Amino acid sequence: MEHVRSSHYAQTSVQRSKGVNLSYVVCRHFRELHVFSLSFAPEKLTTMPKAKKSSKKKSRFQYNVNRKKLKQKLQKKAAPRIECPQIRNAWNDKKTVAQNLKEMGLSFDPNSSIPLPRKKIPGVATEEKKTPVSVKKPYVVKELEEEANVPRENKLTVSRDLAEYVQHMIREHNDDYKAMARDEKNYYQDTPKQIKRKVDLYKHCHPKEYAAFMESLKALK
Repeated sequence: MEHVRSSHYAQTSVQRSKGVNLSYVVCRHFRELHVFSLSFAPEKLTTMPKAKKSSKKKSRFQYNVNRKKLKQKLQKKAAPRIECPQIRNAWNDKKTVAQNLKEMGLSFDPNSSIPLPRKKIPGVATEEKKTPVSVKKPYVVKELEEEANVPRENKLTVSRDLAEYVQHMIREHNDDYKAMARDEKNYYQDTPKQIKRKVDLYKHCHPKEYAAFMESLKALK
């Protein structure tokens, strides 16, 4: 190992195993110790690649834009959400709402389709002009009418307490609503008309159960 005399730098080298050299450089001029670690293979120097900067530009918030008007503008451009399958299947996104409904034979504005009648002046004949309407998709109205005419199951129900209350009143007093109002189990002090409404509601919501109950009363008699 050779010693190099210099007024500014003195360098010493220490060799370690596996082909790695560590050099310690002492800077005497600034009176500081700088340690540099150089790790390299005996044949080829390896360097770490630099990280690439992302080319995407950050989107800045536009403070000068009216958010309410922007939302309304986007809603106008977006296609409407149609829950009715008949209208949804015949809908054309390139046309307006009024144009689509007119082609289906439906009204966009009921005031324009059924206007108010004008006041007739006695002795003056008035002629009402009717504009012909061309319906390009009449099957939509037909499908809607067929769906409306399908009988639907009544989903209204009454509580079990109310059903037992009505059955007790009918069992004890038949159709005498005044006697029902005086019954000791009329806890809510219902009037005869209120009891009648409850009985009618039970008949409407549970017709099969009411019919079976009346048949059981006839069998007991």
